[in-house]
Amino acid sequence: MILLLGHTGYIGSSFAQELHRRDLSFRGISRSEVDYTNRDSLISLIRESKADFLINAAGYSGKPNVDACEIHKSECLQANAVLPGMVRQACELTGIPWGHVSSGCIYTGRRDDGNGFRESDAPNFCFRTNHCSWYSGCKALGEECLVGTDNIYIWRMRIPFNQFDSPRNYLSKLIRYDRLLSADNSISHVDESVHACVESWTQRIPTGIYNVTNPGSITTEQVTALIQTHLLPDKKFKFFASETEFMNSAATTPRSNCILDSRKLLSTGIAMSAVEDAVISALKHWRSANHKKRLSIR
Repeated sequence: MILLLGHTGYIGSSFAQELHRRDLSFRGISRSEVDYTNRDSLISLIRESKADFLINAAGYSGKPNVDACEIHKSECLQANAVLPGMVRQACELTGIPWGHVSSGCIYTGRRDDGNGFRESDAPNFCFRTNHCSWYSGCKALGEECLVGTDNIYIWRMRIPFNQFDSPRNYLSKLIRYDRLLSADNSISHVDESVHACVESWTQRIPTGIYNVTNPGSITTEQVTALIQTHLLPDKKFKFFASETEFMNSAATTPRSNCILDSRKLLSTGIAMSAVEDAVISALKHWRSANHKKRLSIR
């Protein structure tokens, strides 16, 4: 039995579909059913359900984007920093392994050698370094609460997308925003990433931190060109002249925009498609969000 926290969210619902597809026994937990933010309640749930693994896909990323986290700071801090520490306590006291969905947004840019950040690199976009967003600071703080934990997978995803049109989908955002910020990023196809996360547990690869992004990086301009090629040939995209203009006219808090190295995950034998291939696949199979809901209730 796997307990799934946050099963109704953008990433959590993909975990639910993946577990269902594999016919793995799981239970999605809502806070209205069990207040899993309370340690003793979560401990009771783990023991009563005889769970042997827990997935924490709960978090707060703000709507429509991370700027909202600058307003709802308490919710962001509780969901992204306090909750992981509390789940750690519950899992350690009950002796079960677990997986935590984290974010690569704790970095900005690339390593000094020009490569993507590895799992062992210290975050450089957090409360302890530079002027980060509240969201990134809280996600990094959440990982700090997990330092020294042996029996955990920390899965770092970034800028999730897939083939279903949704306000949370990176591709949908690019299509709908009036103007775009030019940037180079590592991004995560949600379904592939979730598959990799579940695979890491079912294959019992070594626990630890894994960058779960599609190999390589891609610029905003490259993605919009693919959108024009495979989905919306007449769509015109406008870009901000600079990040300064973006910050002055459209954003409250800075974005991380970073590259991650996913070779540690790939070295375990768990495959993910190259980032450009993943984007093309999503665009070629583009569907409405309602289509995903229909798939979920089958």
